[in-house]
Amino acid sequence: MVDFFIRRPVFATVCALLIILGGAISIPTLPIAQFPSLAPPQVVVGSFYIGANAQTVESAVTIPLEQAINGVPGMKYMTSTSGNDGSSAIIVTFDISRDVDLASVDVQNRVNQALGRLPNEVKNTGIFVSKQASGFVFGAGVYTEGGQYDSLFLSNYMDVYVRDALKRVPGVADAIIFGERKYAMRLWLDPSKMAQRGLTATNILAALQEQNVQVAAGEIGQPPTPSGQSYQISVRAIGRLSEAAEFDNIILKTGADGTLVRVKDVGRSELGAESYGSRLRYNGHEAVGMAITQLPGANALDVDKAAKAEFLRLSKNFPPGLKYAVAFDTTNVVSESIRDVLITLLQAILAEHVYSGNHDSRLTGRDFHFHQGFRVFDQYVDAVRHHAGHGPGGGRRDRGDRKRGAAHRRGHHRAAQRGIRGHEGSGGRGGGHVARFGCGLCAGSALSWNDGHPVPAIRADDCLFCRDFCV
Repeated sequence: MVDFFIRRPVFATVCALLIILGGAISIPTLPIAQFPSLAPPQVVVGSFYIGANAQTVESAVTIPLEQAINGVPGMKYMTSTSGNDGSSAIIVTFDISRDVDLASVDVQNRVNQALGRLPNEVKNTGIFVSKQASGFVFGAGVYTEGGQYDSLFLSNYMDVYVRDALKRVPGVADAIIFGERKYAMRLWLDPSKMAQRGLTATNILAALQEQNVQVAAGEIGQPPTPSGQSYQISVRAIGRLSEAAEFDNIILKTGADGTLVRVKDVGRSELGAESYGSRLRYNGHEAVGMAITQLPGANALDVDKAAKAEFLRLSKNFPPGLKYAVAFDTTNVVSESIRDVLITLLQAILAEHVYSGNHDSRLTGRDFHFHQGFRVFDQYVDAVRHHAGHGPGGGRRDRGDRKRGAAHRRGHHRAAQRGIRGHEGSGGRGGGHVARFGCGLCAGSALSWNDGHPVPAIRADDCLFCRDFCV
């Protein structure tokens, strides 16, 4: 097969060009990612049971959801975790041929069947079903050099003004905030004061749920109305509380003598973060992180470029002193790999061009040259002739048959390819002077000068490469 293409350089060139053309057409249609999508699709089911420990979450949330999800079409296996922070996560792994969108819908339907068995606290916070992201595209840190803003403000700003915009970028699966601090009203209770007044945490929680509600108060004067009713007024009642002072005044208990026990009598309220479980710093500054994940099958380079452009657009409206910087970018590996592939492809094209052009090179008389502009090797031919005793322009004084003439020209070609690198010594037939010149293309042939006559030590036809180039 190799000899077939060597003997037909034009046909080999056409085949190579067709392969290159097919690759160039198909490259833009292929998804580009750091790693190919060889892992089976996964769907994640998550929930929170606030205030519960891991054992309670396992028995009240995780097990009912696992029982409902088990047996979903295409499922291979599933794993689950229950944490002491009230979190529950179930990862359902499907067969690699299963469509992840359909799998997500099937899991969502199974979760809906189990909602009636879950605690109200879990249903109030919600249960999310999402496709497992394939990996991070890049991560950025948002910080202030002067410390004008704390992590609570940074987290809230990213959540309100940045996250939603980044999630709308095509190909982005999610925008995750590291070191997140969601605003929440925190109640700090004194156990000793609660014991003195005969209160428990359950009593305080019930009072909060009863008095911190959104009420639809209705309307005044809504038809049908008696004659003479001229106005219809919508009633707006105080709904959910928003200030710490309002929470401090929540009534927890009424004594027999009419005294009221309020939250401020057994503790205090403050506006803070929902969780302080993590803390993030960037280059020594208080910061929050933002990581972008891509959808399965999305082009990582396009997602990276579009998300960074959107981040740059949003940064123009940042508050004074707020900055962002890209901390890591996984697409650098992809970009460098593509760059190396293109360089290799270009080198292969140039090598094919040079090879095809050199096939037309010929050696005539004293001149050996390539039509691409390689230098003329007359000096080497003259040196060979002079060494054989003919003089710089003397030509052959022997019988000069065509066979030796061809061998002579092959000798010029081989000598020219590597220069004169022969060695001298006595020997050969008749004790004549011997000078050997190696082939510059394959180092497989040599030419002997014996008694002033060129004798090929190895015939040019024995070399597959040289016989296509030699005359």
